[in-house]
Amino acid sequence: MLPFTRPTIGDEELSAVREVLESGWLASGPKVKAFEAALEAYIGGGVAVRVLNSATSALEAALLACDVGPGDEVIVPAMSFAATANVVVRTGARPVFVDVDLHTRNLDVQAVERVLGPRTRVVMPVHFAGLAAEMAPLYDLAARHRLTVVEDAAQAIGTSHGGHRVGSTGNPVCFSFHPNKNMTTIEGGCIASRDPRYVRRIDRLRFHGIERDAAGNVDVPEWGGKWNMPDVGAALGLAQLARLDDLNRRRRALARRYLERLPRHPLLVLPADGAGHSWHMLCVCVDYRALGTTRTAFQQALADRGVGTGIHYPAIHLFSLYRHYGYGPGDFPVAERIGEQTLTLPLFPAMTESDVDTVCGALAELLGEGVR
Repeated sequence: MLPFTRPTIGDEELSAVREVLESGWLASGPKVKAFEAALEAYIGGGVAVRVLNSATSALEAALLACDVGPGDEVIVPAMSFAATANVVVRTGARPVFVDVDLHTRNLDVQAVERVLGPRTRVVMPVHFAGLAAEMAPLYDLAARHRLTVVEDAAQAIGTSHGGHRVGSTGNPVCFSFHPNKNMTTIEGGCIASRDPRYVRRIDRLRFHGIERDAAGNVDVPEWGGKWNMPDVGAALGLAQLARLDDLNRRRRALARRYLERLPRHPLLVLPADGAGHSWHMLCVCVDYRALGTTRTAFQQALADRGVGTGIHYPAIHLFSLYRHYGYGPGDFPVAERIGEQTLTLPLFPAMTESDVDTVCGALAELLGEGVR
């Protein structure tokens, strides 16, 4: 069975983890410092980076460091992983959803402007599947309305936009290092920012709100979580980061082959490509209803042909939690269409061209013959 994703772990990663385990220092320590410095050099733009135990923690900390709380509103796309909106709820603020583009799955900037209100504090775009959102109009909108942009780049480590890496802009940008991402620390994430006061706030928030003076005296000026990354994860991340560009080049090559060989069919919607795309995932849409089948049956038919698939993602606003905020079917038709029709195809660096051809052939067969 060809899975839809698989982490790339080699001897360098195994040696790095073994070194930490044998050192006796397993919690946050020298490897975390080294990993943060390496990420700063990789992302560029003079940003400081702080690593945490997940991108979800990073997003929550990013909002808290912006003083987002009860009574505030944060604009998020209706098509993303649930964490994008869940962290807004965690702060006590209200998520305000907007629709997305069918092919990029990134938020519609004009839709953002239509839902701005007096309580809007933050706009949180998602760089879906590694394709950078169009940020210039969003930055302009934020500047005109005195809003903060917090970028959910969980799926976009190594993505470039306008000749610069995502994360180098200086505003808060959050990445994920989950095992299904382009590089992994097992679990983990980070925040990149150019504001030293903001970064100092993240330092407190990620470890119990603790602050130390030059003499080592401890104070706790505010609440903080337990969101630090251990050295084991950081060591793995250092090994992964060293070959991230090579891994992403392989992803781009496989994605190009997919886009060349996937069938052109009226019931199949292909994803958008773009300069700097890191291709975390390759998600298509299939009109199962028009094909006379269901997604479950379609996935099973692919599995019978040795092809594993995923579903990324259901529309967030249709989850029970967000229906309590008054959202429901029909509010965001593009996100809902994607949620009903999305299918994630296998894409990871160890795949071969023959694997891609197998997936494309299986899809062409099922679209041509139908599935019952």
